[in-house]
Formats: sequence, structure tokens, C-alpha cells
Amino acid sequence: MVENASSPRVGASLRIPKLHWVFRAFYGHFYQAPPLLTVSGPLLQAANNQNLSFIPLHGERDEEHQFGVTIPFHGWTLDASNFLTRAENFFDHNNFNNSDLFFPVTIQGARINGWELTLRSPRIRNRAQVYLTYSNQLALAFGNINGGLTDFSFGDGFALLDHDQRHTLHLGARYDLPFHSYASTDVYYASGFTNGDPMVPGDHLQPHTTFDLSLGKNFAERFSVNVQALNVANRRVLLDNSFTFGGTHYLNPRELFVQVRYRFHL
Repeated sequence: MVENASSPRVGASLRIPKLHWVFRAFYGHFYQAPPLLTVSGPLLQAANNQNLSFIPLHGERDEEHQFGVTIPFHGWTLDASNFLTRAENFFDHNNFNNSDLFFPVTIQGARINGWELTLRSPRIRNRAQVYLTYSNQLALAFGNINGGLTDFSFGDGFALLDHDQRHTLHLGARYDLPFHSYASTDVYYASGFTNGDPMVPGDHLQPHTTFDLSLGKNFAERFSVNVQALNVANRRVLLDNSFTFGGTHYLNPRELFVQVRYRFHL
């Protein structure tokens, strides 16, 4: 199979005088070449015996546009953006029956779009700073598998991709303490990825919220120590049960990390 592709991209930004608002936009095409290796021998024969086959993979072709605005206001910064990607021959993967063997596939089409919002404060009393980020995303596949491991079945309209997660929220802050020390925290909320198990009710897995904490101190100019605690509440929830290379996995239990850093003069 021979394919030719071009990847033109164009972007621009416009700053409004006095208001200092910045509008930006981007449009581009992208091409991703497919893997060149396939299967043969007993594995191919086993697939053919089960009405499965391997057909040539096409290159993925994406059309993407983005637009957004950055708004400063008394030291605060608000940034909002929208993105949309339309993909033809979207790369994914399928497992062979119930085994741990995964093979690349191309899906006829995909549509990924969303909104993102970021709000960041100025330095409050020269000690604290807070931020908030929010994302709303929809990831859909369309049509049938037209490359790779397939049973030649046809899709019916749009279906959720395994990384579809509608709502993601981060809320955090950092506060500078006396004696060159600081504390920072982050609250993370996720509405849940696509449910890949038909025995579990619902299109998506359950939402979850985690809380992280970090404490640090600088000693002079060269030496610093940082202690981080992830998932402080020690919550255990199912993150992903789709057919992925990593398999089914859960949120890690509470984790503690200690970092010691020393900077040498050169």
C-alpha cells in the first residue's frame, strides 16, 4: 500500500490593545504512518479459523482546529479554549479473543472535541497562589474496523472510545511559609472513563476525587527537601476496565515520596 500525505498547519494570535486580551486560533492536518509489520504462520491460521483476519492498516489522517482567548484581570488570568479533531482511519488496538495479545487496528473515523478552562490567581499577599483547571471532553468512534485484526462486522453509528471522560477538574494552591518553606495541595476530580465491561451497568465508571499534599523547604541556595503525599485519603476505585495494553487497573493507594536535591557549582 502506498500513501502520500501533507501536513499543513497555520496559527495566529491577536492582542487587543488596552484590554490586553489575546485571541488565538489554529488549523492543521496531521498524518501518522501505520506499522509495517504483520502476523503470519500459526497465529494467522488460528485467526482465520475463528472468522478473524488481518487486513492492511491505513495511515491515520487528522483534521484539527483550536481557538481560545486569554483574559487578564487585576493580576488574575483566565484562559478558555475549544478543540476539535476529526480522524480518518483512527488508530486503536484489539486483543485476540480473550488473550493478552494486542494488535493495532484502524477505525473508520473518530471525533474528539472539548472545552478547557484555566483560572490562575496573582500572588496573594506575596505568599499564596491558587489555580483551577477544568476540561470537558467527548471522544467518539464511528463506523467499522477497516484495518488490522477484524471480524468484518460493521459499526452502528457513534460509539465511545475507551479514553472518553467527560469532566476533569483540578483545584490547587501553594502557600509560602516562613523559613524558606512552602505547602501546596491539589484536589482532582474525574467523572470516570468509558466502561469496557458489559456486565457493569452504565456507560462510564464511577467518578472519583483525590487529594494530594506537598511540603518543602529550601536550605540556603543549594539544598532542598520535598515530601509529597498522593491520594492522602487512601481511596481505592476502579480507573479503567477497557481492553488496553495496561489491563484493568485501580487508583494507587496512598503514596509518599521524599525528594532531596543538592545543586553543585559548575
